[in-house]
Amino acid sequence: MPPSDERKSSASAGPATGGVQSLERAFDLLERMADAGGEVGLSELSAASGLPLPTIHRLMRTLVACGYVRQQPNRRYALGPRLIRLGESAARLLGTWARPYLARLVDETGETANMALLDGDEIVYVAQVPSRHSMRMFTEVGRRVLPHSTGVGKALLAHTSDNEVRALLARTGMPAATDKTITTPEGFLAALAEVRRLGYAVDDNEQEIGVRCLAVTVPDSPTAAAISISGPAGRVTDIATERIVPVLQQVAQDLSKALASSGPAV
Repeated sequence: MPPSDERKSSASAGPATGGVQSLERAFDLLERMADAGGEVGLSELSAASGLPLPTIHRLMRTLVACGYVRQQPNRRYALGPRLIRLGESAARLLGTWARPYLARLVDETGETANMALLDGDEIVYVAQVPSRHSMRMFTEVGRRVLPHSTGVGKALLAHTSDNEVRALLARTGMPAATDKTITTPEGFLAALAEVRRLGYAVDDNEQEIGVRCLAVTVPDSPTAAAISISGPAGRVTDIATERIVPVLQQVAQDLSKALASSGPAV
């Protein structure tokens, strides 16, 4: 998703060659609504997008009529339920697109590779390519877990504000999956600071005893996404970590570029 200042200039300017201006503007407004937490007022959208209120009102009426936006009793606008089906389908495709990159991770690290998204307050695994070792880790695609005990959860929350992280943890609780699980907000915030310092996240026996996981985010992903490798703690050692992390980071960069591509022209 482009930064808000870039989106503002693109929304205010004319359409790209072959584009439809109203369609571009409608999608821009939907993205801004998502950035704002899913509910906004027309004046907020006008200030953020640079579009005049009559234009925004016309676009929002169309989106409401299609079910992609709904008007709340307080006159503000919220993302509509028809977007849920689109999002679920897109998430499944995201996992499909990621599989060749996860396969590359397996080839280069020898360990099971995963992709996960932050869906509300939970982590959901959307793709996996298993290691070829006889002793390997399996995570069912579609499985949901709480973020505080996973490497991908730490990676995905590392750049979220402390207040937002505390609010999420208050909603989910911090149950211990193992005796290594972080179970206090202060401990988790300290772990997130370490993720920011190192550039990657570690699950060290926190979700399952005997298993270590290394994770990084996918930069500029259209939705918050992370990739990881997981394997027996005896193989994913500190020495192995020094070798694996650069591979993870490079694959994440390459996947990011692939997701940013608009694909072949139609």
